[in-house]
Amino acid sequence: MKKHRKYQGIVAAPFTPMDKNGNLNAELIPEYYSLLEKNGVTGAFINGTTGEGFSLSQKEKQIQATQWMACHKTGGKVRVINLVGGTSYKECIENAVFSREIGMSAIAIVAPYYFKPVDDTQLSEFVARIAEAVPQMPVYFYHIPLLTGVYMPMIGFLQKISGMVSNFAGIKYTSEDFMDFQSCINFREGQYDILWGRDECLLSALILGCRGAVGSTYNYAAPLYNSLISFFDKGYLNEARKLQQKSVDMVSLLGKYGGIATGKAYMKYIGLDCGKFRLPVKNMTDKMYEDFVKDVKHLEMEKFFSVR
Repeated sequence: MKKHRKYQGIVAAPFTPMDKNGNLNAELIPEYYSLLEKNGVTGAFINGTTGEGFSLSQKEKQIQATQWMACHKTGGKVRVINLVGGTSYKECIENAVFSREIGMSAIAIVAPYYFKPVDDTQLSEFVARIAEAVPQMPVYFYHIPLLTGVYMPMIGFLQKISGMVSNFAGIKYTSEDFMDFQSCINFREGQYDILWGRDECLLSALILGCRGAVGSTYNYAAPLYNSLISFFDKGYLNEARKLQQKSVDMVSLLGKYGGIATGKAYMKYIGLDCGKFRLPVKNMTDKMYEDFVKDVKHLEMEKFFSVR
């Protein structure tokens, strides 16, 4: 087992910038990278759910990865994890090798979501097949059963994968199974990097021992979560709870205005317009955005939004 540097603090899952015609707007990425760095974000998890990785072409994902890594290579402090895919291990290997060649910090793999693995043995074999192609790279598994439909305890998967490849680094854990999450954190005395993936209940994960988290709202509200973590570390739990409620109130607007695309509306609100989501994701109308802005102002959390 290779020892990999764990992620501490918040890791943003960036939105993929699009122009008005729905094409990749990679020219915006340097400004985006600077925004994350300026607001204390320690990592970027690109081409994932928030980044519409499953709606992008191979070429687009590679262009985006190259641009993010160019920012990191010029002295940037934000490390970059590239989600390399999920349904075809051949395609995942192609993306993994490309990620290695451009110097990516790490890669992540999601469960096959069409022909689904039926148990943790099949899942481990799939992940190992890709990890073996890039033996020097840290490899993460992205556990998001709500979208993949692959529901299984991650502790069993960890037990299997730990004996198969030495470069497996950890899990991005996007599920509310706190019992399983805690078991993963404590597996082999904390050997693996278990990153929490639900922004609206980060405080609960911190209490269980979590030290790193990946999320979409860290793109536009990093100061909120950095303050929450700071309060928790100092033992000021009441203050931390108040900030977690601010997070819940903020996240509730995603549901009110149609879901994941609301995140790009938040980005537009803070001054970094990343365009719209691709079909079939529903985007806001101009009138909806006007109402959204009014609701955001009612949250009274301007000081917690990321600044450019």
